[in-house]
Amino acid sequence: MEPLIRLAVKDDTPAIMGLIQGLADFEKEPDQVVITADDLIRDGFGSDPKFWCFVAEVAHKIVGMALFYNRYSTWKGPTIHLEDLMVQEEFRGRGVGTALYRAVLSHARARKVRRVNWEVLDWNTPAIDFYEKSGADVLKHWHVVSMEDQAIESYLES
Repeated sequence: MEPLIRLAVKDDTPAIMGLIQGLADFEKEPDQVVITADDLIRDGFGSDPKFWCFVAEVAHKIVGMALFYNRYSTWKGPTIHLEDLMVQEEFRGRGVGTALYRAVLSHARARKVRRVNWEVLDWNTPAIDFYEKSGADVLKHWHVVSMEDQAIESYLES
C-alpha cells in the first residue's frame, strides 16, 4: 500500500510523540526525550512554528514522520535541517521512509534552499547506504557538537 504523505496537524501530536520515543529507543537513548505533547503543540502548531513535520499514513494510521526546520548557512544561505526521519519498524523497507525523504527534499526545492542537513549514527549502515545512494554526502570528517541546558548553565556560571 502506498503511504499518504501530508503535513502534520495538531491532532497528530500523540502519534508524533510515539514516533519520537520509538526513535529514541532505536538509537539506544530511551531516557533522553524530555519534550511533551504540549511542547510540540506550542512549538509546531502555533502562529510562529519552530518546525514542520510530514507524516506518513498507511490505512489511516501514522507510521512515520520527518520533522524539519529552517536554518541559515553563512556559506550557502537558507538551508533546512532534517531533525528526524522515523518509520515504525514493521513499515520499514516498504518505501515509507523514501516517500518522507522525497517530501522534505521537495519542500526544500520549492523554497529554493541551497542545502539540507541532518545527522545519522555511524552504526546505522542501512540509512547511510540509502543516503549515499541518493546523492547525499555523509561527512565523516565533521563532528556533531552539542551542549545541553545544564552544561550551558554550568559554563555560564563558571
